[in-house]
Amino acid sequence: MNKALLQAGERIDQLFSTDVKIIQNKEVFSYSIDSVLLSRFPKLPPKGLIVDLCSGNGAVGLFASTQTKAKITLIEIQGRLADMARRSIALNQLEGQVEMVHDDLKHLLDYVPRSQVDLILCNPPYFKIEQQPNLKASEHYVLARHEITTNLEEICAVSRHALKSNGRLAMVHRPDRFLEIIDTMKAYNLAPKRIQFIHPKANKDANMLLIEAIKDGSLEGLKILPPLVVHQADGNYTAEIEEIYFGKS
Repeated sequence: MNKALLQAGERIDQLFSTDVKIIQNKEVFSYSIDSVLLSRFPKLPPKGLIVDLCSGNGAVGLFASTQTKAKITLIEIQGRLADMARRSIALNQLEGQVEMVHDDLKHLLDYVPRSQVDLILCNPPYFKIEQQPNLKASEHYVLARHEITTNLEEICAVSRHALKSNGRLAMVHRPDRFLEIIDTMKAYNLAPKRIQFIHPKANKDANMLLIEAIKDGSLEGLKILPPLVVHQADGNYTAEIEEIYFGKS
């Protein structure tokens, strides 16, 4: 059955802490630790509606599905990645909970009701369009990593219209855009509430951040969570990351 779902160059990877299986292709797109951490960062609503913007091959939404009974809508502009996500949904028998929409996220309100979404998850393109892309990367990776088809402002604008009052936007991004992220969220009435910086090792600068904002929330009460360190000095995962990937031992 699994082989029938795979196309040339594809493989199935598993996040063992959830038993979720994801169809991947290293030449097209593969999820990485940012997707895993994002799916674990916010408190998921037990029911209602969750949207995963810039969903790629569906990893974030599929990982989140094991922690909630909420309906989950994935939206992805690249057809190849949307197709991989659809097949991963079938592989995990989640058709009753998770749906994939192949479209530009600016059309999100064609698929979900305005002001009715409980939580939006987003692993967006990190780099501005003027930043030189890796010319060796595939077109799929270039689009996933650079703000060619969407950008931070559009993501916040769409989120403002889709979220219910006190609904939340959770995003993973790069620390060098931290101030811009804060300013853009505030401009669209999204109040940042929780921030966590991710460090590759304890003695290294942060290379990712997780941020959660509330629609119509007060600008007071921002929490900076303890930093999350990915690797020990010897290169092995820290205990926190081991638990996220493999569950409690």
